Amino acid sequence: MRSRTQRMVLLSMLVAAAAVLHIVESWMPVPLPVPGAKLGLANVVTLAVVLHFGLREALVVSAMRALLGSLLGGTFMTLGFFLSMSGGLASALMMGILRRVAGERVSATGLSLAGAVTHNVTQLLVAVLLVSHAGLFVYLPFLLFVAVPTGYFVGLVGNLLYKHMPSWR
Repeated sequence: MRSRTQRMVLLSMLVAAAAVLHIVESWMPVPLPVPGAKLGLANVVTLAVVLHFGLREALVVSAMRALLGSLLGGTFMTLGFFLSMSGGLASALMMGILRRVAGERVSATGLSLAGAVTHNVTQLLVAVLLVSHAGLFVYLPFLLFVAVPTGYFVGLVGNLLYKHMPSWR
């Protein structure tokens, strides 16, 4: 049985890891075929938190990651911040609810794929609302084309992280 302190320390380390991945990924010139598409490395941590702790903690980690990542990366209150926050929270929500409803019947990669699609659709919806231009929806098939392989990759790595987290619950 873990103590409250152990739980808080582990969640704090996961928030820090996700924020670092968020910032590092923003520096990387990712050679993806869709401009603005990213690997979603910080979502590795969110997935591991969904698997290890559950929905509530995943939402907190995702929100804190977006907040800290944007503050440290210099994008706080920019379009990028709002896209990151909305996509991250929607993705965590989808993965957490799917995990709660389906349990072990949906694999980590299945959760991640659902999260990746949700992340992209939410970000596009928020972008359309913020710039008031529905023509951005033309971009959706291209984003989803990238979301499938990146979501699969995040699922594999997130599952590995989950399996190597401390076993105390």
